[in-house]
Amino acid sequence: MRGLPSANSALKGRRLCAFLAVAALALTGCGSVKYDMPYEQQGSVSSYQLINIANRETIEPFAKDLCVAAKDVTAEGLDLQQVGAAALFDTKDLETLYAKNAHNQMNPASLTKVMTALVALKYGSPDDIYTASENVLITESGAVLCGIKPGDRMTLDQAVHALLIASGNDVAVLIAEGVTGSLNGGAGSVEEFVELMNQEAREIGATNCHFLNPNGLTQEGHYVTAYDLYLIFQEALKYELFNQIIQMSSYSTVYTAADGSEKSLEIENSNLFLRGTYDPPANVTVVGGKTGTTNAAGHCLILLSRSSSGTPYISVILKDESREGLYGDMSELLGIIK
Repeated sequence: MRGLPSANSALKGRRLCAFLAVAALALTGCGSVKYDMPYEQQGSVSSYQLINIANRETIEPFAKDLCVAAKDVTAEGLDLQQVGAAALFDTKDLETLYAKNAHNQMNPASLTKVMTALVALKYGSPDDIYTASENVLITESGAVLCGIKPGDRMTLDQAVHALLIASGNDVAVLIAEGVTGSLNGGAGSVEEFVELMNQEAREIGATNCHFLNPNGLTQEGHYVTAYDLYLIFQEALKYELFNQIIQMSSYSTVYTAADGSEKSLEIENSNLFLRGTYDPPANVTVVGGKTGTTNAAGHCLILLSRSSSGTPYISVILKDESREGLYGDMSELLGIIK
């Protein structure tokens, strides 16, 4: 797996615990002993797990509840040559069914917003009301906007719906400034929110990504890996509101304009599986997910799906060549589910 089996992993604290446990055993034995402890999910002794039988003490592996992808994993009949990276994870049996370039650092486009939603739901409350600043006036060509203006007010609940369903880049800025403003009791900032994004990513083990903005608009030094997206998406799924929103095909609401009047917002999900434009394999149900597209990132998609037996899967594709190709390739990837 990308960070987990590597000696260069950023998860130094967990390894220090294992090292200290080994050192303690060595001191009570016959002197200095060198231990070779590669990562093994089921191993009793590894760089993530050491069992002291005498004291019945256990250091559990960081990945005990995670799918592990140490290298590319192929599947018979599946050849996604045209995608930059792809992966499919069985989150019940903790199996990586397919992995291509899962640890390559790539532009995530609006899949960034999964991390934005995760941070917002952890640090904010759905009923919090945020006021848009001048920074919501994004002028980048092709950027998806919900049309909010400076002075407009939305609850976090409304904003996260707009963020995940319509992929509003202006709403991402509203959320970032609103969450950090509530935390520090003053004016919030995108920069403070990005610090939280990177902090939370590190805490869940997503150590090969780096965020510079909350919306995924192209910026040098803003990148993520397919495997890190799996970790981030899985963490976000722990929030009920996130689960509800990613399953919605459309959404309508009324928020407050700067002058106090009401403004309507009606949006459709950018996920074409949910809109019925594309169909997954017959034995698979697409529960929900997030799309992302920029010129630099290509066409990207992350999904939560279930097999006919109810087993949950997380799948991700980065940098596909076209929207049509993306949904066709995702269907092929989901097609290896039994």
